[in-house]
Amino acid sequence: MKSEQLVNLVKEALDDVKARDIVALDVRAMTGVTDYMVVASGTSNRHVKSLANNVIVEAKQAGVQPLGMEGETVSEWVLVDFGDVVVHVMLPEARTFYDIERLWSVPAGGDSGNAN
Repeated sequence: MKSEQLVNLVKEALDDVKARDIVALDVRAMTGVTDYMVVASGTSNRHVKSLANNVIVEAKQAGVQPLGMEGETVSEWVLVDFGDVVVHVMLPEARTFYDIERLWSVPAGGDSGNAN
């Protein structure tokens, strides 16, 4: 499955279980580790865990196995790794604190604001 197709599958799986503020970030120009990051919020630890689980279930039904999942025990931030697509499902407080969207929106080689 192509990365773009997997991103769409992930977004639909998150939307099906009422994820909030789903954002897909194309990070191909910034890293060789992954192509896309999908970030979404859940309303509670239980909701975060169920969102991540639904992504895995839907992906497996489409024939895509995750490489790994982290954070499901506490479920404040659950990461699901598909290689070319990495999914971050977070409580709003964790999402605000870690600010992944801003971090991965800084252009590669961009000015860091530091005077040399």
